[in-house]
Amino acid sequence: MFHFQDAAGCIAGVMLTLVAAVPALAQDTRSQTLDAVKQRGQLVCGVDSGIPGYAFQDASGKYQGLDVALCRALADAILGDPDKVKYIGLTSQVRFTVLKSGEIDVLVRDSEHTFVRNTELGLAEPVTNFYTGQGFMVRKSLKVTTVKELDGATICVETGTTLEKNIADFNKNAGTKIATLLFERPEQAFAAAEAGRCDGYTDDAGSVAAARASMKVPGDWAILEETISRSVIGPYTRMGDERWTNLVKWTHFAMLEGEVLGLTRANVAAAKTSATDPSTRKFLGLEGGFGKMLGLDDDWSFRIIRDVGNYGEVYDTYFGAKGLGLPRGMNNLWLNGGLQIPPPWY
Repeated sequence: MFHFQDAAGCIAGVMLTLVAAVPALAQDTRSQTLDAVKQRGQLVCGVDSGIPGYAFQDASGKYQGLDVALCRALADAILGDPDKVKYIGLTSQVRFTVLKSGEIDVLVRDSEHTFVRNTELGLAEPVTNFYTGQGFMVRKSLKVTTVKELDGATICVETGTTLEKNIADFNKNAGTKIATLLFERPEQAFAAAEAGRCDGYTDDAGSVAAARASMKVPGDWAILEETISRSVIGPYTRMGDERWTNLVKWTHFAMLEGEVLGLTRANVAAAKTSATDPSTRKFLGLEGGFGKMLGLDDDWSFRIIRDVGNYGEVYDTYFGAKGLGLPRGMNNLWLNGGLQIPPPWY
C-alpha cells in the first residue's frame, strides 16, 4: 500500500531537487549565438538595405540609424567595440529566411512584430524598439487630408511586408479602391513616387518621414495625420537560443535605462567615478554583477551609453530634431506619456 507519508516524502524530495537546481540554471549563460560572436570577434547584423532613420549609409559609406545603433550597442556589450559589426543589407522578402539560415546573428531591420511571424516562422521577438503605425505620404496637389480620400489613387508600396494586407483590409472596411504599385526596395518606391508613377507612398510613420526627406522638394509632399494600423517594430532572433534573445532585449533596455537615469554620452564617464545612487551604480557595473548574468563583463551597459548613447539621444539624432523631425510620441519614455519603459534593474 502507498502511504501518504511516502508520497509527501517523494514530493519533498522532488521539490528539494528542483530548488537546488535553480541556482545552477540561473548561472547558465551559455548561448550558441553569443559564443559564435565572441569566437568570430564580430557581430553580423541584418539591417535595411537603405532607409533614413532606421538604417542607411552616409556619404562615407558608414552605416547610421536607429536600428544600426542597436547593432552597435550589442557589439559593444559583447566585444567592447561598437564598430565590430558586419552589416548585411536585406530586402523585406528575404530578411527572415536569411535569419533562419544562420547567415546573420540578429535581424534589426524595421520589422513589424506579428502573431504569424512569431508562431509560424518560428522566430523570437525580443523587444520593441519603435512604436508606430502605417501612414501615407501624398502629393500636396491632390489636396487630400484623409486616407478615404485616396479612393482611386495608386500608392507605391514595398513588397513582402504587412502593408499590402493593411491596405486591402482598409479597402474592404471603408469601401474604397486604393491601388498599389509594388517594389522590392524602399528607395525604388521613393523614386517611383517622385517620377509620378503613383500618387504617394505608404509605410510605417518613420519610413514615411524618411520618404518625404528623400524627395527633391519635400515641401511638395504631405504626410497624412491618419494611420490605418498599429505597428510594433523591433529585432528578431532565432528561437531556441533564449540567452541570446535576452541579451538583445536587455541591450535595448540598457539604452532606455541610461535615459531614465539621466546618463548620456557626455556625462557617463564622470558618473562612473562619482555615482552614489544604488540604481546608477548597478547600471554602471559598480555593484550587483549584472553583466555576468548575461555572459558579459560588468562594464557592458556603461560602454553602450559611452559609445552609442541612450535611446533618447539616438532617437533625436535619426528621427527627432537632428534627423527627420518626427515627434517622439509613442517612443517617449513612459514618464513622458510614451510606451518605452525598461523593466526594473534588480
